[in-house]
This record gives sequence, C-alpha cells and structure tokens, in this order.
Amino acid sequence: MRRLLLQFNLLLVLAISSWGAFAFEPIAYTVMGPQGAGVLRWLTSATSCPEVSWDSRAPVRMDMRAGPHDVAVRTGQQADQKSAQFELAVCEAAWPKGVQSARIEKTVTAAPKQKFQRILVIADTGCRMKASENAFQDCNDPQAWPFAKIVERAVQHKPDLVVHIGDLHYRESPCPEGRAGCQQSPWGYGSDAWVADFFNPAKALLQSTPWLFVRGNHESCARAGQGWFRYLDPSPFQSNRSCDLPRHDEVADFTPPFAMPLDAHTQFVVFDSSATAGKSLSPDSAMFKTYQQQMVDVTRLAADKANSIFLSHHPLLAVAPSKTRTALTPGGNRALLSVVNALDTQTPWFQNISYLMHGHIHAFEAVSFKSHHPASFVLGNAGSAMEGVLPATLPADFEVAPHAVVDHFTTQPDYGFALLDVSEQPNAPWTLTEFDVQGRAVHTCTLLNHKTTCTAH
Repeated sequence: MRRLLLQFNLLLVLAISSWGAFAFEPIAYTVMGPQGAGVLRWLTSATSCPEVSWDSRAPVRMDMRAGPHDVAVRTGQQADQKSAQFELAVCEAAWPKGVQSARIEKTVTAAPKQKFQRILVIADTGCRMKASENAFQDCNDPQAWPFAKIVERAVQHKPDLVVHIGDLHYRESPCPEGRAGCQQSPWGYGSDAWVADFFNPAKALLQSTPWLFVRGNHESCARAGQGWFRYLDPSPFQSNRSCDLPRHDEVADFTPPFAMPLDAHTQFVVFDSSATAGKSLSPDSAMFKTYQQQMVDVTRLAADKANSIFLSHHPLLAVAPSKTRTALTPGGNRALLSVVNALDTQTPWFQNISYLMHGHIHAFEAVSFKSHHPASFVLGNAGSAMEGVLPATLPADFEVAPHAVVDHFTTQPDYGFALLDVSEQPNAPWTLTEFDVQGRAVHTCTLLNHKTTCTAH
C-alpha cells in the first residue's frame, strides 16, 4: 500500500510539473509582527495586486511587497547553485483596527483576535534535500515527510495563532537520479521550492489562522533568506534587508528582536538567531557585540509583561540528540550562550523570561530546572528528517549549561506538533500538549512559575 501511495504521489508531482512553473492558486495569509500588528498578504502568480475589502468598506488596492524577480546566484553552502527565480508576487495591506474580516477576490479571511489563547507551535517543517550531507528525504511520501498531515490534524484544533520557530525551507539540492521518493521536486531558493516546501502543505492553516514566524538558520542570507524577506518577515521590504546582495548581509542577517503580545499579561519575544555560529564567540567579534546588544534589548522588552516567552530557533538550554541513547551532550547553541554568559550576572538576561521555546533539534523536549532558569521547550519535530535519538531520562543533577541543573525532562522522538493553551489569569497554570502525526495526545505539560512537568498519555 505504501508503495502504491508513493507511486501515486510521484505521478501527481509529475502531472503538476507538466502544467508549467506555476499553475498556482493564490494564498491569503496574515503575518503578525511587533506590538501585535498584523499584515495581510496575498501570494499570487499575477503581476499586479488585487483589491481588499475590509468588512463592508469600499475596496482598496493592496501594495506590492515584492514582485516577480530573478536574483543572481549567491555563493552558498551547496555545490549545486542556481539563481533564485521568484515567479510569484506578494502583495500586502496592514489590518485596520476594529475590522472583522477581509475579502480578496473570492477569499475571505478572519481578522486576528485581540487575545491569543490557543497557540499551535511547530518548527523545522521542510523536506530535507541537501547534497553536501547526502541527505535526501522522500518528499513525495507523506509518511516520510508528514508536514501536510500535521497541518491537516492541527487545523482541527482551531488555534488562534500559529507560531513557526524557524527552518521552513529545506530543498536546497536537486534530487539524485534514481531516487523515486523526491523525483521532480523543485529545489533551490526560488518560489517553486518555497511553494512545495511550505505554502502548499501549510495552505489550510495559512488561510484560517494568523502566523508568527521566527527565522531559522535555513532562512539566513546564505540560504533561503531571499524568500524569507519577501514572504514572511513582518517588517516592510527593503533592498538592504533582502539578502539579494551579500554586501548587505551584516544588516539583513541580524534583524532586531521584537515583542508580540498575546494578552494583557503575556507576550512572545522574538529573536533572530539565523546567522549564529556553532562555536563560542570572541567578545571582540562583530557578531558577539550585535547579539549582546540584542540580548539587552530582549531583557528590556520582556520587562513589559508579567509573562514573556522567548522564541529563538537555536536552543539555549536543551539536550542534543546522538547516535545512541546513552550519549549525553548539552544542546544549547554555544555562540548564543557565550553572549548570555558574558552579561551582568547580577541581572541575568532571563530574569524577565518565563519560558524558552526553540526549534533546530528535530525532536520534542520539555526541560525544567532546579535553578532559576526558565523551562525550555524544543519543538523541531514537525516534518524535517529526524536526526539521532534522545535519552528517555537524564542522570541526576545533569547540567545542560553551567548551573542549569535539570529537574524534569520529557522527550518525544517522533514527528508531531504542540498546542499551548494560555490562561487569561496572570498566575494560573498553562498547558502545552504534544500530539503525534495522527493527532493523538502524547504528553501534557503543565507550565507554572517558570517550570514545567509533563505527563505521558
């Protein structure tokens, strides 16, 4: 049965490719940004922007954010290189206050809610095709790449908001000859790969729910950053923040942190770690100084609400997967930790942070500490190929970083997604439920006072 399904999907891909580069149905979606500002976007194969009607108001023309454009080849991480062809245009219009819905052509989209209480959290969703690691996922097989199935299950929970913590784009190299599982897949950094890897499988959630995007290392300027700024970044599109030209990377790879409120007491604080290195940084380096100032900004932003959830793609406090369940390695990003550890120890950066949420590690983790560190969640298991295994338990007093002594650890090594239910009451517990691909609850975690405990189902 699985072989027949794989053959059917391959035939479908071949049929779609024969229609031309883009027999594309437009997609409406909302991107949330600083201070809860929502921007309605329209991804289209047309070369002009449509009108949008807010409620029953007279229609107004949407602005062209970025039109069709071919971007010259950049030197990247893969031997296979080609120009990024953006055949699709993206239009946009800011959501006015007080409206309930928007209509673009025949598509009706609900306005973002004033409060967000049920939040879908995912990360690392794309289908891996990377020649430099000889890593090729079977993108045509929904069992091997289950992102579309996860979207199908998740949309049934009717979340108020979707948070994607980075690494949406993985199709960086062409599928090898003879590998049926990814044959005819688009690759590279243009519109066709973005549509295959994200927009098509995520369409049901994109059109029903606003999204908050966090940038991952796959969206850095050396990789898929051009598509990131065209399609997903919440700020206005600017030529020097587009990743089109390498000379602007020192600006484009370090977008400033921002806060996105959920209600009067709670907010997300979004941090762009896309360009971070894997090694500790020298205090004299430009990257260290940039991240240091941004971490100070995070502390300032977090002071505005009683509860702040820090979002960055790269984990700070986590356990790394390995080839065996007995090997234990801290999984925090050493570059970011070198910056955090250099800040004033009398006023640590996380003093106003309630919880940490990350991607990058392709697993589910929930870690709580005996020390005053905020509980940490890793949610990078929403589609991209799994990497290694995590131990079911940790030894007593295991430290994932200096002085970060683990008190509670839960993991789920298979694909899935998480729902965070936030209480409107400032001191009430929250719940985070981890589901598998079939939509079955696997773990339920209670979040209270910077800590978490999880129960298996």
